Amino acid sequence: FFINICILFWIISLIQSSTWLIDPYWTIIPPMIGLFYHFHPLAQSISFRSIIALILVFIWSIRLTHSYFRRENYQFGEREDWRFTDMKKKDPKNWWWMSFFTAFLSQQPMLVGITLPLWAINFSKIQVEFNIIDIIAFIGCIVGIVIAFISDNQLREFVIKNEKLSRNNKPKLLLLNTGLWKYSRHPNYFGEQLWWWSLFLFAYSVGEYWTVIGTLFNSLIMIQVTILTEDKILQNKNRRHIYKDYQSTTSVWIPW
Repeated sequence: FFINICILFWIISLIQSSTWLIDPYWTIIPPMIGLFYHFHPLAQSISFRSIIALILVFIWSIRLTHSYFRRENYQFGEREDWRFTDMKKKDPKNWWWMSFFTAFLSQQPMLVGITLPLWAINFSKIQVEFNIIDIIAFIGCIVGIVIAFISDNQLREFVIKNEKLSRNNKPKLLLLNTGLWKYSRHPNYFGEQLWWWSLFLFAYSVGEYWTVIGTLFNSLIMIQVTILTEDKILQNKNRRHIYKDYQSTTSVWIPW
């Protein structure tokens, strides 16, 4: 992983002057890790829990991969993450080496961490039958995927509508506050977090409580991403006032 992704992808990014390649990889590596653990010769057993978790990871991956490429107009390398673009603009002279740590090396602990539950499911020495915790985990995973799917579709419709308004020289809509976005400022992030915390419950079910460190680390990163996203929105003078009102009346993640 370190050689093929952290180093090879970094070299490719220097050639292409873009870190875009790391984004679609995020949608593919978790199910690949899941397959690796599932069929590993040292895995304790291929249990019903293991099969269910692997199927769920593939469903999650298909949804996120579709969402990513739809956003990029089904083109490879359409654009890179705006956060990396901003960092590059702030320090273009040093970005070539900073990008290795910021955009690539940082992915390793995050991807390994959030997939620790998949390791636990397959390698835990504690053999536990499928139980109520697993059922809650299964339901939570499905609900998380559905919430992320719906909120991404609503965001997509909002973007398309604004593109049409722009082409017709009409003022754009400044705020998406309908559908799930009426109850949460980032329902897509909430769906993702619900998914990962529910996946952790499978590890909790087999007594591997320590794997929560990966899920918790992912949530801390997402908190920072949320702050950066909202700061970027508030930099837009046209949106600042209406978004501040939105912040004062609407939950950040959890819809209520």
